[in-house]
Formats: sequence, C-alpha cells, structure tokens
Amino acid sequence: MKPTLQFRLSQHLTLTPQLQQSIRLLQLSTVELNQEIERMLMENPVLEREDAEDGLTPPGTYAAQDTPAPGTAESAPAPSSDAPEPGGDEWQPDFSASPRTGSDDDEDGDRTFVAPDTLSLRQHLNEQLSLTNLPRRDRALIGMLIDALDDDGYLTQPLEEIAQLLPPEADADIEDLGIALRHLQNMEPAGVGARSPSECLLLQIRALVPESEAEAQVAKLAATIAERHLELLAQRDYPRLRQLTGAGDDALRAAQRLILRLNPHPGAAFSNVETRYVVPDVIVRRVKGVWRASLNPEAMPKLRINRLYASLLSGNRNSTGSMSGQLQEARWLIKNVQQRFDTILRVSQAIIDRQRHFFEHGEVAMRPMVLREIAETLGLHESTISRVTTQKYMATPRGTYELKYFFGSHVATETGGACSATAIRALIKQLVASEDTKTPLSDSRISKILGQQGIVVARRTIAKYREALQIPPVNLRKSL
Repeated sequence: MKPTLQFRLSQHLTLTPQLQQSIRLLQLSTVELNQEIERMLMENPVLEREDAEDGLTPPGTYAAQDTPAPGTAESAPAPSSDAPEPGGDEWQPDFSASPRTGSDDDEDGDRTFVAPDTLSLRQHLNEQLSLTNLPRRDRALIGMLIDALDDDGYLTQPLEEIAQLLPPEADADIEDLGIALRHLQNMEPAGVGARSPSECLLLQIRALVPESEAEAQVAKLAATIAERHLELLAQRDYPRLRQLTGAGDDALRAAQRLILRLNPHPGAAFSNVETRYVVPDVIVRRVKGVWRASLNPEAMPKLRINRLYASLLSGNRNSTGSMSGQLQEARWLIKNVQQRFDTILRVSQAIIDRQRHFFEHGEVAMRPMVLREIAETLGLHESTISRVTTQKYMATPRGTYELKYFFGSHVATETGGACSATAIRALIKQLVASEDTKTPLSDSRISKILGQQGIVVARRTIAKYREALQIPPVNLRKSL
C-alpha cells in the first residue's frame, strides 16, 4: 500500500486547566473554598489577601470589598450583587460585626476566649465516688462499673462478663459487683447505671420525693408501668393498661405525664457535641416589595496580586520562569472565584423569582421546581446548577436553607396543575398538629382531606412523607 498524507478537520472539547479549576471551585462549599484558598496562598507568593497589610482579618477568614486596594497591581473585582436600597423592608441581618475587644490599656484584651471543656459523665461520677466513705475495694469495683458505662449512662455489659475480668487478688464475685452497682445507681444523674430503659425510668421514679399522698399514688402507678408495662405505654394501648393496672383514665394520664418528664438518656447531657455553624453564601431581603438576593460579604474572599511581584514581572516582559506561571495561576484563581460567586448569585435570584410565594407564605406555598428550569432560564447546563446548589446556603427571614431545598418532585392536582412535595409535607404537618389526639388522623384520612383540597396523593405517599417528617403512625399519636 502506498503511503499518503491526508488533512482532516474535526472539533472536540478540551477542558483547559482554567476551566477545570472553575468547575472545581464551583462545587466547593464555603468552608472548602476557604481551605483551598488558604492552600493557594501558602503555595503561591504572588497571591495575597487585600487585608494582608492591616492585619485585621485572622488567618483563614475572608471578606468582600467593592473597590481594589489603592496601589495594587491587580485585585479581584467584587462580584456583582443586587444590594438592597436604603429604606428597604423589615429584615436586615448583619454578618459584618467584628469581635468585641477590650481597650488598648487592658492587659487581658488580647486573650482569646476558650470555651470550657464539658465535664464527662465518668469524671462526674468519679468525683462523687471520691467523696464517699466506702472501702477502697468497693470504690475500685464501682470505678470499674463506671468505666463500663456507655455514653447514655447505661451498663450494657452483663455483670457476669465484668466479673470474669476481675483479677484473682480482687477477691470479689458477682454478688459484690451487684452491691457496687446499687451504689452506682444511687449517684447523680438519676437513672445512671441502668441496664435497660425500663430500669432507667424506674430508678428516676424511685428517686422522686412525693409531696402529697396523691403524688405518691401517681409515682407508684408510674413505677408499675415502667417496670412491667412500658411497651404497652409506648404502643398507646390504653385499654390493656387499664385492664392490667386497674387504674382509671385520670390516673393513667397523670402517670404518663410523669414518665414523659423523665430522661431515658441520663448520660447524654455530659456528651461533648461539637456545634457546627453554616455560613450562608447568599442573603435574601425584601426591598420595596421585591425579594432580592445579595452575596454575603463574610463568605466572599478578598484576593489580589502582590504588588511587589507584579511590578517585578511587569518590568521584565521576557520573564518565562516559575514566577510568571504563578502570576497566571493567581489571575485564574481571582477570576474563577469571582465567576463562582457571580454564578451563585444568578442562580439564587432565579430561585427566588420562582419561589417568591414561599418567602411570602411559607412551605405550603412552595412550587415544584427542577434543575432544568433554572438551567434553561440562565442558559447554563443542569450539571452546573447541580454544583451551584450543593452545599451552598441562603439566609432568609424564614431561616437558612440549602439551595437544593427549593427543588423537589411534584404531585398532580385535580385542576391539572402540580403541587410541590415540600408543600404537601407542610400540609401534613399542619393537619397532624391540629388533629384531635384522642382520634388522630390516619394516613387514609389525610389522603382524603388533601383530595378534598384538589391534591391527589395516595395513602402510601402520605405514609412516606409522614415517616420522612418523623411523625409517628396513628396508633402512637393517640392519647387518653
């Protein structure tokens, strides 16, 4: 075969490094974006924060600024936002407040507040144990039981297994462990050291001091129910409870109220739970009767090109070293960060325009919406809308919501329209909240009520939404 040369013209899509960075930054949350920028600041000396000289912003904290710092070679222009006009309506959140500091002559003014460590359950119990006059051997056994407690304060390990772990020189058996357990169960909080929810509630009832004969009778009935019939109470099987206890409705109602006041997880109050806060990317305000979105200044980074390196590179046009590449990377990052916030703002405003009834009337007015609607309105791809709405939050007068919250499936109505699944869940909550607890609404009854309002929802769909809302079934919502 004779070799020949051929010319072929074709088109294909190539993801440039700049485009790849833009896509990656778009899908990052605010916390992840700040971490990425912090990494870039450490690796690229050409990039810096605009507040780097004044030292007012702590490391890892970024804010927005509308105008570039004077004298900078290049800076990130502030993302465009529909800032509210003066004299806007009611809700004006302030995210720009600086931490309060002491006066200049205050010697302790530069101290950083550190939250005190939460006392653990074991520390709390061991402190009580140290104040007792028990023999050393008994205290050692109680300390062993304290170490075996779980986070809720329960002793889930059988005493027989704990007894097998005792060394021979301890000279203790399971009877000694039982005595140590009784000492433990007399400590605070009441109910600690229980081996079951029934025993936990029973210990708390026995720790009560009735002030009258009537309260003593209620406590006695509550103890009987907690010890023998707790499952029937959980199932709201009141006829069976009346039959087994011989108590009337008033007595059962009083005993139920007493049991509901008890804490089935006595050790949970000592657990060290870290609180996580969400920084909203967008703030929604009502301005002259129109809902507008604006970017949250506290979530927006403020970046620029270092003026010294920029002047050196501008004086040496023929520079092709690594510094020139870092300058280009810094420019890309500044541009992509700005584009990220511009896209978030555009998508947020498009969501607000379609869900304005939600901001006026709440969840019951939520309209069904899919990603494709926003994508077609803004001329973007659905995957872009998906990235923008993931882990991005909107602060509104009704609360802080993830952007994805405003999208959802729909259910057909008799008029040929559609109703949002969020609105249906809100209606279910309203119906359950206003129902007669003596004759609560079943799923079939809720389905019929919604059908009378023109919303066609099957009973199994009602059950699915009810379970998602963590609303118990009809038999567990019944009361005396």
